Amino acid sequence: MHILFNGLMMALELAAIVAIAWTGFTAPLIFAAGTGLLALGVGAALEIARLKYEFPFYFDRAPGRSMIVIVTVGALEAITKAILAGVVGLLTFLGTDEERLKFVAVIFAVSLFLGVQAVRFLMDRLKARPLRWGYFRLAAPLGLLFSAGLTFLPAPGITELAKRAAFDLPTKPTMEQASEFLFLLKQSFDEIVVRMLSWVFDPALAQAIGAVVSVNMLSGFVLALYAVLIAEGIRTLERREP
Repeated sequence: MHILFNGLMMALELAAIVAIAWTGFTAPLIFAAGTGLLALGVGAALEIARLKYEFPFYFDRAPGRSMIVIVTVGALEAITKAILAGVVGLLTFLGTDEERLKFVAVIFAVSLFLGVQAVRFLMDRLKARPLRWGYFRLAAPLGLLFSAGLTFLPAPGITELAKRAAFDLPTKPTMEQASEFLFLLKQSFDEIVVRMLSWVFDPALAQAIGAVVSVNMLSGFVLALYAVLIAEGIRTLERREP
């Protein structure tokens, strides 16, 4: 019975990962809006809780009336991150190149899967709280993983990018066309950074550094958000195991 239950939990975990990546690929606007709302709902409580613990670290006094400041600052941070998460989610999956978007969705799903496994490992070994630990600590490693995966996508040169902007991009582009161009611009910029780093470092090291400084790192927060929600959901179900 226990083996069957564990198998069911693994199946639900994989189903959730595939569903999230599939939603981003097929309905990027819904994905972006949902991501922003989730980031706001989850983040507001966590940001305020974090500030309550941090206040005594910075100030030699009890929070007292400063709770108003704590709640205000926490809410503002949550709103800022929610907007960022929505925009990043939209730019990640919105575009016109279907093959490129499929590749991005696969890399997103793989990164999310590894993120969930990392959270579950820490839950089992260190009794980490998935929401608290993952929300604040998982974004950077998952962003790096996602960014490294996207380095396999070909980056257009500056000349090609300029031609696309001049001849392929209409005067009033759609959201999909604008997002596609921004993605290509981002990839081109990352490629320039890697080439410049290659003047000083070994090409492999330059590629690794380029992944760290890439704008794609911002997607780590979106991945971390979904990873902790999936891990938290699985943990809740496991506690109800018959």
